[in-house]
Amino acid sequence: MTFSRQIKIAPSILAADFANFGAECRAIEDQGADWVHVDVMDGHFVPNITFGPATCAAIRPHIKGFMDVHLMIAPVDAYIEAFAEAGADLISAHLEAGPHIHRTLQAIRATGKMAGLAINPGTGIEAVVHLLDMVDMVCVMTVNPGFGGQKFIHSQIEKIRTLRKMIGDRPIHIEIDGGVTVETAPLVVAAGADVLVAGSAVFKGGSVGNPAPYGVNIAAIRASATA
Repeated sequence: MTFSRQIKIAPSILAADFANFGAECRAIEDQGADWVHVDVMDGHFVPNITFGPATCAAIRPHIKGFMDVHLMIAPVDAYIEAFAEAGADLISAHLEAGPHIHRTLQAIRATGKMAGLAINPGTGIEAVVHLLDMVDMVCVMTVNPGFGGQKFIHSQIEKIRTLRKMIGDRPIHIEIDGGVTVETAPLVVAAGADVLVAGSAVFKGGSVGNPAPYGVNIAAIRASATA
């Protein structure tokens, strides 16, 4: 994938209809989604359980574009190969999920996939500087991971600004995950983000039978982010 800082909207299927994942993935792409974001939770690292490699493999044929898999699990390393084989284009692991994040990023890259580093709201940005040469993306959590529909944590905006300066001209995306709406999208983009994960804000009001609201919501977030 050619690197570009053009704004990308990545709807999280955590907010989709679990009984219609294939149709939901097709619908959001047809309505303008740039990436499809898959939130994997284990009930251990975060207080929720979602899905695993088998679900990713099942929805992969329904995704024409880019599948962004966010692993909110611990331990991570033992599952990287399975998610790579399931069709992930980019795999993100949390800085906080284990003692050897450098090794984890190496393992992701060894599969031939793009590597992402996710950081929680309470995590400082200092440790990231030593990992930038290992990553294709840094995901800044703007809610505490584990559930959709949470309110945006505004203190993270300064973290995004600092990260943007740290990255400099390196080809590294900054992804924002949590509480992205038409109100918060322009704030994070102004701070330096270029990939916006939106779950509830995209899927609210839509359905497989009437996916047009997805497109309206995606367009509104994009418009607010690029205004």
